[in-house]
Amino acid sequence: MEFEHLLYNVDNLVAKITLNRPETLNALTPSMRKSFAAALELAENDDSVRVIVITGAGKGFCSGGDVKAMNEARKLGKASALEDQIDPIRDRIVTAIRDSTKPIIAAVNGAAAGAGMNIALACDIRIASDTAKFGETFAKRGLHPDWGGTYFLPRIVGMAKACELIWSGKMILAKEALKLGIVSQLETPSALMTTTLEMANSFAVGPPIAIRMAKRAIYRSMNSTLREALEFETYAQNICCGTQDAKEGIAAFVEKREPVFTGN
Repeated sequence: MEFEHLLYNVDNLVAKITLNRPETLNALTPSMRKSFAAALELAENDDSVRVIVITGAGKGFCSGGDVKAMNEARKLGKASALEDQIDPIRDRIVTAIRDSTKPIIAAVNGAAAGAGMNIALACDIRIASDTAKFGETFAKRGLHPDWGGTYFLPRIVGMAKACELIWSGKMILAKEALKLGIVSQLETPSALMTTTLEMANSFAVGPPIAIRMAKRAIYRSMNSTLREALEFETYAQNICCGTQDAKEGIAAFVEKREPVFTGN
């Protein structure tokens, strides 16, 4: 499948989606968003993919919407210069990331601003280059956060800090993002993808059904009581106990060898 301004490849059960407009720090265009949504759908429906990695080409992860293109559209008197910004496909992308049954890791290689930051926040795990920057920059443009920013950020950094970052629109450095829990770890630019793929591969060789059910349980628990969480854990455990992967995992433990999980 051909994608515009996006690279897609699968290797060792890991699909890597690379936003590919490096000259604009991977600012999003309408066609790019369509490609992004299609790539996420392709990875989700591909049984040979167990983990998804999202990153950016060049020096940036994603600088958000293409503000320069929006400004040019306004000057030329075209339909609302903000039309691209409010394209409903953005919601499809965010929900596709969050609802994916597969672990999704953001490898934040550079600036993640506006929509770019929120795409990263939608992912399950974020690993960043120590040169990366993050910013809810919407207020700087007189705009309201979208792409899930008002949902994800308070849940990660707390309400007060989320208010500060959203209302100021300021960029923060990778070290502060690590301190706030926005990212799990920092790596040098040259080691970022190696570290990310090592983590992705460690998930990919795991039991797909158990990981899928655990991901569902983790996110359900955010809006559940303890009793509801325990009930879902029991439901999920009963499903996993009946799988071939559970039999393999137990046999491998007894036989003192590494298990080979097939997703059955």
